[in-house]
Amino acid sequence: MALLRGLLARLAVLAAVLAAIGLLPWLARRDPALTVLRARYPGREATDTALAAVRADLGLDAGPLRLLQDRAAGLARGDLGTSWVSGTPVADTVLPALATSLTVMGAALAVVLAVTCAATLPALRRAAAGRPAGTGGIAVTGLAALPEFLVAALGVAVLAAWLGLLPAYGFTGPRHLVLPALAMGLSGGGVLARLTRDALGQVAAEDWVRQWRTAGYTRTRIMRGLLRRALPPLLPQTAIIAVSITGAAVAVETVFAVPGLGRAALAAADAQDLPVLQACIALLVGLGFTAGLLARAAAHRLAGPAEAAAPAVPPATGSRRGAVLWIACTATPLLIAVAYGLVRSGAVATGSRLEAPTAAHWLGTDELGRDVLARLGQGALWTVGAAVAACVLSYLLALALGFAPRLAHPLAEACNSFPVAIAGMLVVVLLGRGQSGAVVAVAAVSWPPLAAHAAALAARARTAGHLEARLALGAGRWWVLRRHTLPLVAGPLASHAGLRLPGMALGVASLGFLGLGAGPDSPEWGASLARSLPYLERAPLAALAPAAAMIAMTLAVMAAVSLPRAARRT
Repeated sequence: MALLRGLLARLAVLAAVLAAIGLLPWLARRDPALTVLRARYPGREATDTALAAVRADLGLDAGPLRLLQDRAAGLARGDLGTSWVSGTPVADTVLPALATSLTVMGAALAVVLAVTCAATLPALRRAAAGRPAGTGGIAVTGLAALPEFLVAALGVAVLAAWLGLLPAYGFTGPRHLVLPALAMGLSGGGVLARLTRDALGQVAAEDWVRQWRTAGYTRTRIMRGLLRRALPPLLPQTAIIAVSITGAAVAVETVFAVPGLGRAALAAADAQDLPVLQACIALLVGLGFTAGLLARAAAHRLAGPAEAAAPAVPPATGSRRGAVLWIACTATPLLIAVAYGLVRSGAVATGSRLEAPTAAHWLGTDELGRDVLARLGQGALWTVGAAVAACVLSYLLALALGFAPRLAHPLAEACNSFPVAIAGMLVVVLLGRGQSGAVVAVAAVSWPPLAAHAAALAARARTAGHLEARLALGAGRWWVLRRHTLPLVAGPLASHAGLRLPGMALGVASLGFLGLGAGPDSPEWGASLARSLPYLERAPLAALAPAAAMIAMTLAVMAAVSLPRAARRT
């Protein structure tokens, strides 16, 4: 029954998204007829007669309901429609792109499994022998902190541009598959490896493991038991990683010029080619939904009634001194850059373009002669400021939905399968490009885990023993909500939202990198990285500086998160 509810919720959300895309001509600020006219007939004057002819050809003059009915009837027949821009069948564009994306995603999943197995096998052996499994140290943590678009940019810089080991662009042979697969799979492998090692550490502390060792079971038998006990709670996480790979296809395929669904969807959103955009998003989101349902079914089959016994909170790992050292090493350079950016100018100086580091410009200058370090500090305010705004929006939405668990749980489960890049494309078509659109897009996909947490906190607050006594003494429902339930939910939820701030900042940066967020001339980190990639060989620091800043920010927050647990351990 739970799987059926999840399937229905996903189908309802997907139908709503496809309907919203169909209504974009009436919701968006831009007229799609003008965009299609310029694409089909370059140089033709946009007169009222020409625009009316385009609207009639697209069926826009019949109204939104007729357009939605025609699109739904076509999809029911298996007809994906005709491209508004090229006039060719959508299937001729989408199906080859689907095959390419599935190839890249399959290779990325292979990278995820390879990284997870390589990082987990030593921990599994130690756990079976009765030694601490550990978390994997800086290697696993560093991989987990790398977003896909950042790995793609670094791959182009190091392995393609500097070392020349692999091709940077195109998709004509197996060698072109390596960099996209690594970019899409390394981060997910790091996350899954960290979660697996944490789960093994928790399971290894259970009584049955000691009993098996005392009874003389072989290490191989104990290792199989540990895996069977630890894997079911991790399977839903693998679904989230599969969804992240689906979303990463947009950025990675754009960076490496891979003709897949992600690149086709981004081009369709930019051209307002709604039939192609609908088909691409339906397939991308459908892949994520399918992964989620399969993972839930596998977890239910493997775990059975024992799944609920798995601890939900990771064990305390590391030391307080190590966490403080990591925070100092990663946060201090960022604070210096912000201070430097506030006192220095990032003005254009074309006479000093792409200069090497000097005493006047510590990290050199970019393609317009602007100080790279000053722009880096100013970009921190853009990126983190937008992330804070998205965090506040997500928090408020999750807090409201937390008191309606029957609505929050299915919506959160379905919306959790929407990558931020897809939300960004929809927001751009609706609102246009800009940092405010990036904030809305990141908030739209960041609230589900917060809403699930808020629902759990609200349910726990309602079952408190002293609550019945207060109600018996005459306390009203609104008084209980304001003075009892809300304080128990709002505080822990705010802490949880703060922990997700780095991920939201990376989401804002990814949209800026794709051109879906901040403008190309803004100092926002993602936009700065995208703008500097063509000049890697002449001014590498202009691209590496925002990349290093994003990594340092994520590592600093991860170290700060581990600090309270390390303090409790000591």
